[in-house]
Amino acid sequence: MKTAFSILALALPAAALIATSETAAASNAAGSQVNRTLRDGQHDFDFDFGPWKTHSSRLLHPLTGSTSWVDMDGATVVSKIWGGRANLAEFKADGPAGHLELLSLRTYSSTTHQWSLAFATPNVGVLGVPSIGEFKNGRGDFYDQEPIDGKSTLVRFSIWGITANTAQSEQAFSDDGGKTWEVNWINRYSRSASNTRESTSNAPPVPSPDGEGMGDGRHDFDFELGVWATHLKRLVHPLSGSATWVEYDGTSTVRPVWGGRANLLELDVNGPAGRIEGLSLRLFNPKSHQWSLNFCNSSIGTLSQPTIGAFKNSRGEFFDQEDLDGRAIVVRFVISDITPVSAHFEQSYSPDGGKTWEVNWIAEDTRMTDAKGPAR
Repeated sequence: MKTAFSILALALPAAALIATSETAAASNAAGSQVNRTLRDGQHDFDFDFGPWKTHSSRLLHPLTGSTSWVDMDGATVVSKIWGGRANLAEFKADGPAGHLELLSLRTYSSTTHQWSLAFATPNVGVLGVPSIGEFKNGRGDFYDQEPIDGKSTLVRFSIWGITANTAQSEQAFSDDGGKTWEVNWINRYSRSASNTRESTSNAPPVPSPDGEGMGDGRHDFDFELGVWATHLKRLVHPLSGSATWVEYDGTSTVRPVWGGRANLLELDVNGPAGRIEGLSLRLFNPKSHQWSLNFCNSSIGTLSQPTIGAFKNSRGEFFDQEDLDGRAIVVRFVISDITPVSAHFEQSYSPDGGKTWEVNWIAEDTRMTDAKGPAR
């Protein structure tokens, strides 16, 4: 849908998950006077859960005066996350212009009462600029600004016509600051008769549409598919000299997307400091042969900056640069000690460009189930 056009033409790093439910609660309380008048839209996408037949029409050359459209038919499956406060939509379709797959991760911010919609395709393997917006009177409008053919363009993604069995969405571009809009993508949905999603947990790895080999890293996360018992330790005040840690226990659930070229992790842990619900959408970039790890905490509802990296000798290292308490730091996320029934996850911060590192997040996972059932 939206970013598909521009693409085609656990631990959470830094403040993203270091904010515990206590911190988030304090922040929400401070803003309660403002939020009291805002509409609670955390269940606006509940209508969308499940499988849909999808007919799509796409304008081939937006903002050029083109009137050439191509049609595609396929399916969309929408999976619930965090009880409805987030969801993942997966789309596949075929037509005269070829085969298309894309996903949309939607997350709700309880602070702004708005939704963030981020899109990606497997041929690119990175999330696009998120569209931000909300539903009013049965219609959702979501906006962002991004370069298209080198020109800054407003993008609008809209959903309306919602019934129990039908819905419609469309994408439009504006090159004049929103005065006029050109629709370039139309999707019509009808509820599928089947209420069960196609199972991919037992499926063998599937090559990407580009036909490249299988040994380039796109299945590095296959070891993690299934359900894990998670023991988590978190340093309360990183880079402050603190030695105070808090601990949590719960589960991590990982399922494949795009036959393993992406995956979704859902974290749910509890401890004396409260509850953490997190997710990580991991996407493989077939050009760079690197993974993009995109994190989100249910208390915040917006994606953090992606952590980028790769596996080497059964060890994954992923990096990014962020702000912590007003200063730039480097974030490192490591996955190591991988066996069929266990794995180790660790996050560290560096205030000096990687010369020294302070570990602030440690997770030990023990397998509970995999695609074939309980671990033995």
